[in-house]
Amino acid sequence: MSKLKKLLATTGAIAAMSIAASGAWAQDCPRGDLDARYCDRDGDLVADTPDDASELVDPDTLIFAYTPVEDPAVYKAAWADFLDHLKEKTGKDIVFFPVQSNAAQIEAMRSGRLHIAGFNTGSNPLAVNCAGFNPFTIMAADDGGFGYEMEIITYPGSGIEDVADIKGKQLAFTSPTSNSGFKAPSAILKADYDMLPERDFEPVFSGKHDNSILGVANKDYLAASVANTVITRMVARDVIKADQIVSLYKSETFPTTGFGTAHNLTPELKASIRDAFFSFEWAGTSLEAEFGKGGESQFIEMNYKDFWNVIRKIDAANDVSYTCQ
Repeated sequence: MSKLKKLLATTGAIAAMSIAASGAWAQDCPRGDLDARYCDRDGDLVADTPDDASELVDPDTLIFAYTPVEDPAVYKAAWADFLDHLKEKTGKDIVFFPVQSNAAQIEAMRSGRLHIAGFNTGSNPLAVNCAGFNPFTIMAADDGGFGYEMEIITYPGSGIEDVADIKGKQLAFTSPTSNSGFKAPSAILKADYDMLPERDFEPVFSGKHDNSILGVANKDYLAASVANTVITRMVARDVIKADQIVSLYKSETFPTTGFGTAHNLTPELKASIRDAFFSFEWAGTSLEAEFGKGGESQFIEMNYKDFWNVIRKIDAANDVSYTCQ
């Protein structure tokens, strides 16, 4: 056989081996919508804990972040007692990370700078698929009820009597990754009212739910789509008065903030973090003082596959892709 034929034969054999190996890897590492760096062998739609011990992390200091639905300073105080409990259960130092945007929170976990987090409803699919987020719990009331509704609001005397009156006017969203602040209202306006941003109304983005609510209450925005639990807490804190807001539309109930960990924490550390959430006694704590205003009083077990099914359907209706940058 000539040298050329031998070279071609060898190259072909190597290519065949590569293809076979690639196929074997694809079978060994199914991932669905997950980014290429993650695997989902058990089919629960979230990234598996790495099998390779060298890929696991067990940091001395754990970074915690709560979704930026309002000013992070409000929540640093609210989470203080829980974070003390988390420190006791894990034996780790805990730092509250005041993220300013949903995108920054997702990037922090993707890059390994965030270990424990509460991601808002709309960000959960992106955090799961792009950042390896493993959500496992959600806040609930004493009876196990949980969730919130998206409301489209205006102010008294705005001239807007129903959702259709927004046509030709302005509607404030919060951020593109927010379920109640953008995704859900966009899908509902399109499906139920044949209304599209730019074509039928002027969309603006406030950045946070409290900004949108204050904007409507102060008559800076004609209308806004927000999570009604934030309205409840702002009224309870006397930030706004209930009669400054008029509700035009109330959606079905959606799951609220999902809490969990980065996928690559050691199994032992994940277990101690789970224990911290489920053993936390709310009564008399800073967490109850803030979130009790909305009726929450405990953490309950949940799973992303079932609880976020409706949110993934909304994303599909909005042609949202979980492509990671």
